[in-house]
Amino acid sequence: MKKNSKFLFFGLIMMGLILRVPFTSIPPILTDIARGLHISVSSLGILTTIPLLMFAIFSPIAPRIAQKFGIARTFAGVLTLLMIGSLLRIMNVPFLFIGTALIGIGIAMLNVLMPSAVMTYFPNKIGKLTAIYTTVMTCATALMSALAVPITQHSSWQMVIIVLTVLLAITFVIWLPNIKREKQVQAKSSTSEREQAKHKSAWRTPKAWIMLVFSGLQSLLFYTGLTWLPTMATEAGLSQTLAGNLSGIYSLIGIPLALVLPAIIETISIRKRQLLMGFFDALGIIGIMMLFWQQSSFIYWLIVSLLVGCAAGALFPYLMTTFSLKATTPEHSAELSGMSQSGGYLIASVGPFLFGYGHTLFHSWTFVTACFLGLIIIMTIANLLLEREEKIY
Repeated sequence: MKKNSKFLFFGLIMMGLILRVPFTSIPPILTDIARGLHISVSSLGILTTIPLLMFAIFSPIAPRIAQKFGIARTFAGVLTLLMIGSLLRIMNVPFLFIGTALIGIGIAMLNVLMPSAVMTYFPNKIGKLTAIYTTVMTCATALMSALAVPITQHSSWQMVIIVLTVLLAITFVIWLPNIKREKQVQAKSSTSEREQAKHKSAWRTPKAWIMLVFSGLQSLLFYTGLTWLPTMATEAGLSQTLAGNLSGIYSLIGIPLALVLPAIIETISIRKRQLLMGFFDALGIIGIMMLFWQQSSFIYWLIVSLLVGCAAGALFPYLMTTFSLKATTPEHSAELSGMSQSGGYLIASVGPFLFGYGHTLFHSWTFVTACFLGLIIIMTIANLLLEREEKIY
């Protein structure tokens, strides 16, 4: 790259670092926030739903904004929005919700445009850069979630948000020099826009809909497993401490997969991709099938968590890499990503709720597990169909 490539590289890595922590660090300290604002904890439950709704609503808009202003300027604007939204949260209850919504909008933009940015700036290192930023994202999410409670205990919940805002400010400073490349980016974009005008919208491309279904169901797999596997284990006879440990294993198992999988996917043939991802899909299916014969054994639940966790941990970095590999231009990658993540997060947001509601309705895990299994089989079919061709849009 050019002389400022160090800012591009470290800028994208910092984007990965702040891609989740502004909102995933909040759930562990909801009780402290509620106590500080003198409101009930239940009234803050929506704080975890707002970002997902913003993802679904604003993901399709991101490609248009990037085409108009360029990726570098769009990222700078998004970081400014995130800093404002983050600081608003420490003021009062209304601004807590407004700030969370702004953060959801900003993260939605970054979610969609990161694959396009990698494809634009590092077209020959898509797998490597995707592996690095998704790994950094996963590690930062786990670390800040773990640090949120100690920081609150030694200071206040506002200090957690201030730390997050400082991380956003550091990312902004590192990214700012990349705006100098904007003329180069826009020159490429103008040519790509003329080429894109000859193509139909991703929303009218059947294969893009296959990716949307896969995107939604892989997110549903992760969030439903994260939400309900500990509860199922507790009801089967495990202690809450052991169930909590399993939850940590379920989340952290994705770190090594995120580190190595994108680079592998970029270099192997589509046939080998089918076999590799089919293997991870099969792990998820086997793990869910085991839920029909629940045991009180820790080893049993450890195996279930590892199987489902490996599947979910592999599918996300695969998806983020595929947004770049399956598109013909960075603009197409952004549109494909925007469409898939918009519909995908809408699907994912209802999964954990319906799973829990079904258990309450039928007083059993059997029916909802069968439905869950059916959806993951559909996800597997969609995944295999995606890898029948090198490009889909």
